[in-house]
Amino acid sequence: MAARFKLYGHQRSGPTYKVALALALFGAPFEFEHVDLPKGAHKEPGYLAKNRYGQVPCLYDGAHYFCQSASILQYLAEALNKFGGNNAEERARIREWLFWDFDKLAPGIYRSRAFALGIRKAEPQVVDYFRAEGEGGLKVLEQHLAAHAWLVGEQPSIADIDVYGVVYYAAAGGFDLARFPKIAAWKKRIESLPGCATPEELCPVGAKAA
Repeated sequence: MAARFKLYGHQRSGPTYKVALALALFGAPFEFEHVDLPKGAHKEPGYLAKNRYGQVPCLYDGAHYFCQSASILQYLAEALNKFGGNNAEERARIREWLFWDFDKLAPGIYRSRAFALGIRKAEPQVVDYFRAEGEGGLKVLEQHLAAHAWLVGEQPSIADIDVYGVVYYAAAGGFDLARFPKIAAWKKRIESLPGCATPEELCPVGAKAA
């Protein structure tokens, strides 16, 4: 029997990893199709018919295609009734973290990683700017986790999955998580959850959905 979900993305894409990890933690089987970004597969008409923005990831759920990782995480939490918060306040707090991550944490860490790997080129002052942004975001996260085991409430949520999908790449961006012990401990808590796996395990290069 075919899996309910098909995920289109790229192994080196942090937003793709967020959704793949969420599906794995939800215990929701899914098929993965590798989108060859360097070859421009995300700009081909067939893919643009699925994702109007020409980006990854894209999730197919039987009849509909969904895009933008934070929106997909919210959809999955509601559709599968898990990791979405226990009440209206928790759901609002989860959205706060999703929006904050997109604005304040992800740009600094993702861009710093891209600079370190040679995927993007930039002037030194630009590199320094994004490094400072990443450091600032990690400090906010460290402070919060000093008093909380999880980002929202007393159990993991899509807020944790979303932010973890950025923090996972911090070391590759040159950030030393040893300087952030509360983040490091939280990261280990997530990695101990059933189903947690790496991008290489969840998003194999060359994979094609049935």
